[in-house]
Amino acid sequence: MDEHRARLGGVEPICRTLTEHDCKIAPSTYYAHRKRLRAPSARTVRDAELKPLIQQIFEANYRVYGARKVWRELHRQGHIVARCTVERLMRELGVTGAVRGKKIITTIPDSSVERAPDLLDRNFVAPAPNRCWVADFTQNAAMATAPPHWSVTPPGDRPGPC
Repeated sequence: MDEHRARLGGVEPICRTLTEHDCKIAPSTYYAHRKRLRAPSARTVRDAELKPLIQQIFEANYRVYGARKVWRELHRQGHIVARCTVERLMRELGVTGAVRGKKIITTIPDSSVERAPDLLDRNFVAPAPNRCWVADFTQNAAMATAPPHWSVTPPGDRPGPC
């Protein structure tokens, strides 16, 4: 627009022509954009100062610090900044701290494989003793490094209708 405004009589005629072609741009939008390019906002300037500091703190602490610890370290170094700002900048940088206590997914079902048929039709009531056996597959989470422990429970030893 800067290249054509002198030749076409200013910003307003250009915006009017763009509006006629379903590209609505107000002149004030153009002027606001130009102003931002000339002088960035205080937030943009502050973000540019803080991003290298956050990255340096994150790297210096083995890439495990989350937003709260990075925020506290910035305060210790004398950089007063809001925690939500640190969270936002860490998201922009694409860095996240270590997450503790996340559950481990042991089984991921394969949707391309056909499932075994349901022979009991989800009806676990046996007409007589020893006619309906239920397999109970249990993995002991305490022994995550050992092979899983499998057990089959006869109907008489199992609580419930079967």
